[in-house]
Amino acid sequence: MEHFLFKQLGFVRGQTLKLMEGVTEEIADQIPEGFRNTIRWNLGHIYVVLERFAFQYIGLPQYLPEGFKEQFEYGTSPLNAADSLRIPTLQELVTLLKEQPERIQEALANRLNEKIAPPYTTSSGMTLETPEQFLSFNLYHEGMHLNVIKLYKRMLSHQRG
Repeated sequence: MEHFLFKQLGFVRGQTLKLMEGVTEEIADQIPEGFRNTIRWNLGHIYVVLERFAFQYIGLPQYLPEGFKEQFEYGTSPLNAADSLRIPTLQELVTLLKEQPERIQEALANRLNEKIAPPYTTSSGMTLETPEQFLSFNLYHEGMHLNVIKLYKRMLSHQRG
């Protein structure tokens, strides 16, 4: 039987993908006044962090296209990204984001309770030590960035109007 956590991951990811509707390549790269990131950065960041959470700490290979870690990892910003990095299109991000939950379920369905050593403590202070805990925490992380994307869409549509 499918673990409920995978249904939640799929649901949240579906919400993220739905939010991308109507976002153009141009809007995706605008930084709202007073912020340091873009909609494209938030989408890439959601992908990179879940990839790390799902695979890195349990010792499985991550699927990170060239330049993703440098562009989208925690602490990065389009404001200080190297010009030489290839920026993924929105369609590329959609494809990666759509395929990611299924890859994670295939890899981790029977490994959710394996302990990692040492445990990992997030930047917000939460300590995680099993894939199940990482995936559960990711629901909060992605939801936070989903709300930022929603805010950016609203702000950027008002700036253009």
